Order: sequence, then C-alpha cells, then structure tokens
Amino acid sequence: MILSCPGADKFKRPEPNYISCPYCSAEVEIWTDEAIVKCPKCKSDVVRENKQQSCLDWCKFAKECLGEQAYMKYLKNKSVDKINQK
Repeated sequence: MILSCPGADKFKRPEPNYISCPYCSAEVEIWTDEAIVKCPKCKSDVVRENKQQSCLDWCKFAKECLGEQAYMKYLKNKSVDKINQK
C-alpha cells in the first residue's frame, strides 16, 4: 500500500474553498473533493472552474492510493467537469 502521495492530498483530506455564485454572486462553499454544489441562495448548480490535471488521471495506483469510494467520487467529479467544458 502507498503511504503518502502529495498529489492526492486534496482528495484524502478535503478543505473548504469559497467562490462566488455566477448567477447571484452569493458566497458558496465548495470542498476540494467536490466539482459541483448548490448555491444556498438561488439554488443554482455551481461548478468549480478548476480544470487542472491530477496524478489521479494517470497514476496506475490512484484507486489504491485514494481508496475505492474516494476514487469513484473523483471519477464522478471528472465527468461533471467534462460536461461543463462543452
């Protein structure tokens, strides 16, 4: 088992970020392991604009490194990113 990978830290130990809702400008809390959240004010879907690649995209140990549940959440978030890039 892999003990530590700095590239996966934001998924193993998520932290909150705060962004403005593009629809109503309210402050929205979105965690580093999330791709999409509901705005608490206008209830619109707010998508993280961070499209950076991660080692999880290419590392053959990604699933083992994160654990299956967190890895599946990462893949789900990536699919949200791809839909919103179009």
